[in-house]
Amino acid sequence: MKKIGIACDHAGFDMKEYLVGWLAAKGFEVLDFGTHSEESVDYPDYAHQLAHAVENRDFDFGIALCGSGQGMAMTLNKHAGIRAGIAWEVEIARLMRQHNNANILVLPARFIDNDQATEFVQTFLDTPFEGGRHEARVKKIAL
Repeated sequence: MKKIGIACDHAGFDMKEYLVGWLAAKGFEVLDFGTHSEESVDYPDYAHQLAHAVENRDFDFGIALCGSGQGMAMTLNKHAGIRAGIAWEVEIARLMRQHNNANILVLPARFIDNDQATEFVQTFLDTPFEGGRHEARVKKIAL
């Protein structure tokens, strides 16, 4: 069973709530880092918590949501052990795992619906890192 950490800001709250239930129903162990309402919050407060947990290998993967995905991705990628990418198409979710060994999927909640979100999450979680020629490139990411 994979352990998944999930975090969002107010813009991603509804979709996060949906995904927490969907992931639990599929048998994943999920820890919700918040936010826990639609009240306006600062996304870095939740992104840093998720990033630390994934860096420490407390979770296999993370999922982060905000309005555009940009704020979460920028914050998450400040952490040396994080490779977060924004998915807006299935192929993007697949390639970020396959070629970049991404460990956090970021979703732009204001631009996708729940069906797309579940499709992107399922693809992300099902796709293995290809390694090979991509391994050396991934090792060059962290400073």
